[in-house]
Amino acid sequence: MLFKQIMNVFMSDECYHLYFVDFNFFDGPCFSAVLSKLLGYAIVLGAVLVKVPQIQKIVSAGSALGVSFFALLLELYAVTSMFSYSLAREFPFSTWGDSFFLLIQNVIIGFLIQYYNGKTATGAVFIGMLAIIVYVLASGLTPLRYLATLQAANMPAVVVSKLVQAFDNYKNGHTGQLSVITVFLLFNGSLARIFTSIQETGDNLIILNYVVSSICNGIIGLQILWYWNATPKEKAE
Repeated sequence: MLFKQIMNVFMSDECYHLYFVDFNFFDGPCFSAVLSKLLGYAIVLGAVLVKVPQIQKIVSAGSALGVSFFALLLELYAVTSMFSYSLAREFPFSTWGDSFFLLIQNVIIGFLIQYYNGKTATGAVFIGMLAIIVYVLASGLTPLRYLATLQAANMPAVVVSKLVQAFDNYKNGHTGQLSVITVFLLFNGSLARIFTSIQETGDNLIILNYVVSSICNGIIGLQILWYWNATPKEKAE
């Protein structure tokens, strides 16, 4: 039955029976599980385009001013370790798919930073090296215990990456080509991921990582609001 197959993407057989056979829509555990699954896939779907506004803003301006490459590298480490660890643990795609799409978009942004700084060859090397690293981590070649160690180091990487970006914003007196849409989508997504990770993985490493990520993304978001009317030209004056 096609309808049941589609519904099983979002709920277990037990919950399907409760909802569509017994018409019991008030079961607490099933409600939480289905909500988490729907929210998880919504986050994954949103992640497909979450950094497109950032990419468009850089391309439109012909500049990556204000976007820290070092912070981006740390963020790439965070999403790569999250993606590889979750894949190895065989967590549902709804809990980690956003990391995969963020990885791809961050690679594009990293290349653009190098390209607009006149370092196209460096950008190409960056893509090649990252492709090798991702393959080694996500192909099953790396033992789970090492992936768990990388995941544990994810939290300080997230903190440092956001603090580097926050310091650059403070030092420049503006947020440059940072996209307000991207930053606030990331903030809301990391908040929602706390719930889905508790519900679907129960993995304390991942849960704590999203708590920290939410706080850090919130800081960048507040800076965007604070420097809303500031521009590089005004700073120079």
